[in-house]
Amino acid sequence: MFIQIIQGRCTRQDEMHALADEWRERLSPGADGWLGGTYGFTDDGQFVGVVRFEDRAAAEANSQRPEQGAWAERMASLFDGPVEFHDSDDVTLLFDGGSDEAGFVQVIRGKVDDPSRLRAMMTDAQLLHEMRPDILGATLAIEPDGTYTETVAFRDEESARKGETVMPPEEVRAELEYAMRGARFYDLRHPWFESAHH
Repeated sequence: MFIQIIQGRCTRQDEMHALADEWRERLSPGADGWLGGTYGFTDDGQFVGVVRFEDRAAAEANSQRPEQGAWAERMASLFDGPVEFHDSDDVTLLFDGGSDEAGFVQVIRGKVDDPSRLRAMMTDAQLLHEMRPDILGATLAIEPDGTYTETVAFRDEESARKGETVMPPEEVRAELEYAMRGARFYDLRHPWFESAHH
């Protein structure tokens, strides 16, 4: 799987949401290998989009379509300033990667010097499920320099906050502290989802 993360400050939120809907209706049928996306705004006006493709080649073929280029220009014009893009084809899924039923999504961006250590923790599904039954699913995208973006889906914010208060076992706590050192959290309280299957 290949994931692209798009992020930037955006105060024209209704327009951005409408433009994303337009992409799904008009452009997604021609985007071979597009799997779906998770989108939302933080309370301080950051737009975060996490778009999933089958592989890098499919994503590149999509971005070379002229109609995609025209759409991307319109999207860029809705941001208040510069836009960050992050690409990764080192993707790990937890519990199928998430759920379009989620009412709250947390995007975590951080950096580690040992991605395999982070990946091992993310793939211990049984442990994570016992520790955090509130998590519906997650995707972990790691870039070559160890920068990662984790997208975690919850049924609602209340269960996520309650889950955060549970003290993990000692060995897990050390791994979490390692992964989360210096990480930034982006809370999407009104996320929306697009999927190739609908």
